[in-house]
Amino acid sequence: MRKIYGFHGGIHPPENKHQSLRSPIADAGIPPELVIPLSQHIGAPSRAVVAVGDRVLKGQMIAEPSGFVSVPVHAPTSGTIAAVEDRQIAHPSGHAAPCIVIASDGRDQWIEHGGKADYTSLDKAELLERIRNAGIAGMGGAGFPAAVKLSVKPDIKIETLIINGTECEPYITADDVLMRERAGEIIEGTNILRHIVQPHETLIGIEDNKPEALAAMRAAAEGSDIDIVEFPTKYPSGGEKQLIEILTGKQVPSGGLPADVGVICQNVGSAVAIRDAVVDGRPLISRITTVTGEGVAQPQNFEVLLGTSMHYLLDKAGYSAEKNRRLIMGGPMMGFTVPSPDVPIVKTTNCLLAPAESELPTPPPAQACIRCGMCAEACPVTLLPQQMFWFAQGKEFEKLELHNLFDCIECGACSWVCPSNIPLVQYYRASKAEILQLRRDTEKSEHSRIRFEARQERLAKEEAEKEAKRAARKKAAEERAQQAATAGGDEDPIQAAIERAKAKKAAQQAGGGEVSELEKLEKAVATTRKRLETATGKLETAKAEGSDLVEALQTGVDKTKAKLEAAEKALHDYQQANSGEQAKPAAPTDAAQAAIEKAMAARAADASLSPEDKARGQLEKLRQRLEKSRTKLAESRENGDEEKIIEALEATVERLSQKVAEAEKQLQETEGA
Repeated sequence: MRKIYGFHGGIHPPENKHQSLRSPIADAGIPPELVIPLSQHIGAPSRAVVAVGDRVLKGQMIAEPSGFVSVPVHAPTSGTIAAVEDRQIAHPSGHAAPCIVIASDGRDQWIEHGGKADYTSLDKAELLERIRNAGIAGMGGAGFPAAVKLSVKPDIKIETLIINGTECEPYITADDVLMRERAGEIIEGTNILRHIVQPHETLIGIEDNKPEALAAMRAAAEGSDIDIVEFPTKYPSGGEKQLIEILTGKQVPSGGLPADVGVICQNVGSAVAIRDAVVDGRPLISRITTVTGEGVAQPQNFEVLLGTSMHYLLDKAGYSAEKNRRLIMGGPMMGFTVPSPDVPIVKTTNCLLAPAESELPTPPPAQACIRCGMCAEACPVTLLPQQMFWFAQGKEFEKLELHNLFDCIECGACSWVCPSNIPLVQYYRASKAEILQLRRDTEKSEHSRIRFEARQERLAKEEAEKEAKRAARKKAAEERAQQAATAGGDEDPIQAAIERAKAKKAAQQAGGGEVSELEKLEKAVATTRKRLETATGKLETAKAEGSDLVEALQTGVDKTKAKLEAAEKALHDYQQANSGEQAKPAAPTDAAQAAIEKAMAARAADASLSPEDKARGQLEKLRQRLEKSRTKLAESRENGDEEKIIEALEATVERLSQKVAEAEKQLQETEGA
């Protein structure tokens, strides 16, 4: 007979399991609407691959995995996608999350699918891919993707495969009834897992309070190498690390995984789901869920489609809302109160508990800790709950981590034995959440620091290169000056240039005096003409590119023309007053005249074009500008320019994209008119 070990702590709360074992598993049927959350497991949420209005078939993938630790989601029945939106989900916070809503058509029409009865012909990689594609996550409550858990490193040898049939939480009987009614499927799923893992031994652990399940499993496993192990009932024997210690005597190290001690654990529900995926080609679209408590008239186990409203399932069991004060997903020890009975069933919903106030009374107010130490005696992980409670109150997160906070399995044993009614587990859960958020914030900060330092290093490198170029230019200038000094004697060329400039200035002051009024007027005319040439050139360029600045530039050209006319008139009046002759304004320069003629020709050409040609030309110019802006944006990103520059270019690309869309629409309207 196999030796059974024990584990530290543990408690014996009332089991209350007999209520839901009076009848076999019932089919919950097809509800009119299914709300399927995209996140039903540990890891990255799935990503929707359907849209509103799409018709889907039963078993069709409606959301794909978005990472390694992620699984797909499938349609539990046939129907139409009614919405892809945020809906309230089963979570202690009551928050909403992305969901796919299916309006059932009642036909329950399957997608074409098929399995592989001879699974031994498939290698490990193919079997893992089938399990992953079936969307299987741990059915015992944690919801860790099964394929990821089974993907152990090649250098790790798995000595023991454990199938968990313990189900130690009070009230829950989903695994118990599954072992009673579908023992053969559990054994077949276990054999598939054995083929993948290749363990030295395979154990199925069941507590001694499930005699019917033990008998059924022993009969199904007869003649195989699978060992059905019975052990004494104690909560929380169903914890993964606790079960490993009970069956093998090995302890998983703090922060470690079962594979570190050569063990892999899977739940009996997961084994059946793996069997259905491999042999029948059926994805995970339903599960066994216990509905119990004094708030329902007929407590029992249902096979229910994922996404079914809890309210729908409760009604199947004769739910009386007036008897039930709070609805719990899971058991009384590790479960949590759901915000509404309208939230959906998910892959980890093993129980709906609807207790009356007399059955599960509201905990009395917490009192001061009396340091009795009972919590430490009950803790199955040998932690110091009392010390951790003080650290949690003081938000001393570093000390909490040093006291192995994340080894806590949140079983609630410490809270159950506490004479001061302190909700210890709630403090630990809150502290874990805060620590994880701090870790994420630290990672973001570190990433920003690395980016900043890389940018500073790049800027320093660029500045060094510029300084080197400046030094090279200075050295070259000094060498040229030295050469000139050598060629021209001892005279310093720089000093000579300074002396020449001084002499020129002195000559101007001695001979010219102040500038005459005529020279001022002529200079004003020449300067204004030059400005007109420049403004006219910019205007033509803007017109060619279809720029938004055409109107503003045209206004500038008109103003400059007016200033030129005023300057020419002032010059003309001065010449007439001083010479008595009818002087003519100076003719514009050839460049200005050419620019003016070009602008007039462009206006005449535009006037002769048809509306369609104008719209087509404008569209082509806008497309060219958009392409140039996109090129500049790509170059800026590649060069690692400042965020402000990249944001400005992105805004320009967005604005031009809108203008291109508007121009295309205008062209279509013009052509259709």
